[in-house]
Amino acid sequence: MTWTILILLLGIALFLFGGMLLKGDGKKSSNGGIAKKLIKLVAIILIAGSVTRLYVPYYLTSVNPMILQEMASKMQEQQNAEKNKAVRSYVRSNSAKMMADAPILGNRDAKKTIFVWTDFSCPYCRRVHGELARVLDERDDVRVVIKNFSIHGALSDGPARAAIAAKMQDADKAAAFVDMMMTREYYTQDDLKDQSKVAEKIEANIMKFAREAGLDTDKLKADMKNEVVTRELANVRELAQRFEINGTPFLVIGEQAFPGAIPYNQIVEALDK
Repeated sequence: MTWTILILLLGIALFLFGGMLLKGDGKKSSNGGIAKKLIKLVAIILIAGSVTRLYVPYYLTSVNPMILQEMASKMQEQQNAEKNKAVRSYVRSNSAKMMADAPILGNRDAKKTIFVWTDFSCPYCRRVHGELARVLDERDDVRVVIKNFSIHGALSDGPARAAIAAKMQDADKAAAFVDMMMTREYYTQDDLKDQSKVAEKIEANIMKFAREAGLDTDKLKADMKNEVVTRELANVRELAQRFEINGTPFLVIGEQAFPGAIPYNQIVEALDK
């Protein structure tokens, strides 16, 4: 702002007094006339540029702020279009790899696929899980692939590993297990008091769900350390980086990307496109 004002003052000074900078013998010459015109032109350019730079921010923020909102909206649409293009290209060629080790809800042979980057400790993920469950209850042409994006440390790591390990044991039981961890509380505030034992207590709690889902908990604990689990978690993070996923939930429906906990109607609309 300070430099803009100084340039404006310089432009005004050149416009008013620029002719005095030219030395002459008092006689007009064609060269002197051209020089004065050039000085005035430079002065006008400086004044116009400075005034524009000073007025435009005021106009955008005070007179017509809707323009900024429209610009931001257009920019977001353009960014989303570019992201969808990248997602579309990758998913078309790699969907099988993306599903290979991940838990799957709904009809595993369905023609329509939803990939969801989710975290069992994320309240927004739990909300979108409810919306996805509603879709699965009403349709048998949809499957939901759970990409466990473990981002909350001990609150996320154990459940994410257990969900992936459960699929190695039984796909249907794994789906039921995932639903339990998404719809029930698997830790209490008392479990968080001793941070050194949080992971241990959460594992004990989710093993109760695993038994209820019919899983072999001894095998589940062993499989949680299996290379398949490590590979799937690495795939989740690799794709998160590729698709620029910074948080959960994040959904890929068909060939469109949706950050955030989108509602049932939006999910259905994307499925039917």
